[in-house]
Amino acid sequence: MGIMTRMGNVAWKQLGDSSDFTRCLHSKADVNESRRYICHFPQDNAIWSVGSGYGGNALLGKKCLALRIASALGRKEGWLAEHMLILGIENPQGEKRYIAAAFPSACGKTNLAMLIPPAHLVKKGYKVWTVGDDIAWLRVGADGRLWASNPEAGFFGVVPGTNSRSNPNAVKTIQSNTIYTNVGKLANGDVWWEGHDNLPPEECLDWKGQKWTPDSETKAAHPNSRFTTPARQCPSIAPNWEDPAGVPLDAILFGGRRAHLTPLITESLNWQHGVFMGATMASETTAAQQGGSVGVVRRDPMAMLPFCGYNMGDYFGHWLAMGFKIKNPPKIFLANWFRQNKEGKYLWPGYGDNMRVLLWILDRAAGKGAAVESAIGKLPVKDAMDTSDLNLSPNAMDELMSIDRAAWETEIADIDKFFATFGGHLPAALKTERDALAARIKKT
Repeated sequence: MGIMTRMGNVAWKQLGDSSDFTRCLHSKADVNESRRYICHFPQDNAIWSVGSGYGGNALLGKKCLALRIASALGRKEGWLAEHMLILGIENPQGEKRYIAAAFPSACGKTNLAMLIPPAHLVKKGYKVWTVGDDIAWLRVGADGRLWASNPEAGFFGVVPGTNSRSNPNAVKTIQSNTIYTNVGKLANGDVWWEGHDNLPPEECLDWKGQKWTPDSETKAAHPNSRFTTPARQCPSIAPNWEDPAGVPLDAILFGGRRAHLTPLITESLNWQHGVFMGATMASETTAAQQGGSVGVVRRDPMAMLPFCGYNMGDYFGHWLAMGFKIKNPPKIFLANWFRQNKEGKYLWPGYGDNMRVLLWILDRAAGKGAAVESAIGKLPVKDAMDTSDLNLSPNAMDELMSIDRAAWETEIADIDKFFATFGGHLPAALKTERDALAARIKKT
């Protein structure tokens, strides 16, 4: 709690004599799955958590309060609680602009929050600042812009796959003063996990405390093993990351993992179309996620499906209503770092090179940057993005931006099935956007 929250005197001072706060009860009890209850009561501003020792269920200030309860409060009070990272990009002139981004699990959210730009951009003077890696509270400022703040004080990140290539800033952040849960433990007391910089140890204790070797059929670390570490230890933490006012957003980025459908980056046509993009975003499962089933499409609107504190159809309506309250709204984009060619090879290098996409996004937000309107939104024109030193195949950018009519017709049919689950709660505006997309695709 001390790592993830601002607790103690600062909290008592903020509360003062008020009785307006979220009542939380946590009991690990006997950790029996048949008696496990994680209950949220928005009408009472209360949370009960019984029978779980997992951090997300025991640290009730995290997903339970900062997303589920807060989303219901935001709807009531006119703001948004979102499952989003917040990052700042500083150009060589010292100007900072900010992006909030929502990605489902296994789509590189934490990596993007702590991104290190390519060497040639670092040399030019570009910097990336981490404001938050998981949760953003979004409010309309006096200037008519949408402002984002990070309510958390620490990072609660997935450990497997974290290494100096995937997320060098995270590796530096967790070198000390960090709690590791459900990882492998070495004889000298150090820790190890799949995807670590170091090679597998000859022997260690696995996450269950049992002997493990590289020949074991199980993994040393649980796939959802975690690090809990203070945000202030991150080398890229923004100087203003704890400013209560937050930071003004230039863009909102949604993302997913699609092998062949969505382009590398798409700009929405307007706020309503952007909400439609977020409401229909999806990822295709990997073997690790699905125990062998690959390519199953899972819808996770705004990456909030497990975390919204009220009906998702009404949640879409709240997003649409917010668009009328924001005089100068951020532009909305949809990213897909995971597009593949026919041979199953990734077309885009990802990691730090995603900075190239972010710079085009900020150009578009500033009224610059070249784009062409397509059936699904606005796409970068050829050579609009910096691809220097990438060694992409000759047709890679064309493939990354291509639109397959038959694939999109299948997608629209799947969207119809998803929207049907919301019944009368689905806003008419999203049906309008669906029909408009279908008409544009038909002409493609």
